[in-house]
Amino acid sequence: MNTTALPSLGRSLTIVAAVAVFAACAGDAPVAPDRTPAGRAQLATLSGTDTDGAITTLQRVTARYHNLQAALDDDFVLLHPCEARGDEGPVGTVYVNIARLMDGVIDPESPDALIYEPATNGALRLVGVEFAVPNTGQNPPTFLGATFQREDEFGVYALHAWVWRNNPEGLFAETNPRVSCGEA
Repeated sequence: MNTTALPSLGRSLTIVAAVAVFAACAGDAPVAPDRTPAGRAQLATLSGTDTDGAITTLQRVTARYHNLQAALDDDFVLLHPCEARGDEGPVGTVYVNIARLMDGVIDPESPDALIYEPATNGALRLVGVEFAVPNTGQNPPTFLGATFQREDEFGVYALHAWVWRNNPEGLFAETNPRVSCGEA
């Protein structure tokens, strides 16, 4: 048996278990503490509510994650490898921090997930962040005028923010045509 594959296998099983928990809990029972009225996600205070201020904040707090090891050290785990959604376009490789996701807080100082693009040398390049909150049946939250998308496969509402790679589709678009999963 190849023992070098064991840590990767363990991490993959952790992700599968987390996704199963999200999916199982997405129905009637809430998966995160309901700390806000009517089950709505809590929006953390942002100094300045403009988009430029949010981008600056997100770049400042995620700059260290250009080094994937820093993300791993801060408890981010692989959610899925680079994904291209057919006609919609590429999303990238996503690493999620389960504790941040489960807290139900939308906080530019503490994004829930990181979006990477595979480089030709096999390394990952940080291109964006993702906010996510458990879907407990509430209306989708908004951030800076953008409405979160429902992601039933993970039992969450999510919003991408392309803060490290310009996106002609928009800052908060689900996919980014300037991200590549390595297809020719």
